[in-house]
Amino acid sequence: MISLNTLKVQIYADGADKAGILDLYAKPYIKGLTTNPSLMKKAGIKDYEAFAKDILQTVTAKPISLEVFSDEFPEMKRQALKLAGWGKNVYVKIPITNSRGEPSLPLIRELAAQKVQLNITAILTLSQVREVAAVLNPAVPSVVSVFAGRIADTGRDPVPLMRASRALLEGQPKAELLWASVREVLNILQAEEAGCHIVTVPHDILGKAAKLLGMDLGALSLDTVKMFAKDAADVGYRL
Repeated sequence: MISLNTLKVQIYADGADKAGILDLYAKPYIKGLTTNPSLMKKAGIKDYEAFAKDILQTVTAKPISLEVFSDEFPEMKRQALKLAGWGKNVYVKIPITNSRGEPSLPLIRELAAQKVQLNITAILTLSQVREVAAVLNPAVPSVVSVFAGRIADTGRDPVPLMRASRALLEGQPKAELLWASVREVLNILQAEEAGCHIVTVPHDILGKAAKLLGMDLGALSLDTVKMFAKDAADVGYRL
């Protein structure tokens, strides 16, 4: 039976909820963790450095990606080097452009040359994958995060693009392709089918996958009917 433990694709937990991070970190099927400023804002985190260093007290044996938040490249570089110094398991997330659409490629090349482990994020096109592949350091581990879920949100099938992305990274032996912005459990299996090395999954979808992945559909049908009956009884509906 298929389960999170039997998949070949590496599952990374994506979130900024401390309790969830520490719980999932202990799960054998979780191979790494990621977060970003938007998730931190949603979780109510006010002190970026204090939160990250607190998490890193426990998260020491699996990769964790922490993102820069400046919109200016010199400050982005300073933040990246600072984050990289917080742990050997830290990957620094650099967006593919700043908010003005200016490419981050020169900064990526510079940081890669300094042997910073990078996670290039917010990628949505093959041309962006190709450009990143050209500036990464083949001797340094890196992650290329393609937002497959956002591609799907536009009505496009992301699987062919993810397969093509994997091919574009063949010349980067230490680069791993990551399927980002998972929307449903099915996406985890699609990431595996497309040949992705990693899939980042939000905490709530990980909970759903742990419960439902591979579940017998007849049993799920019965569970659904029981839920309807219980909810109606709990409210005390009458006709």
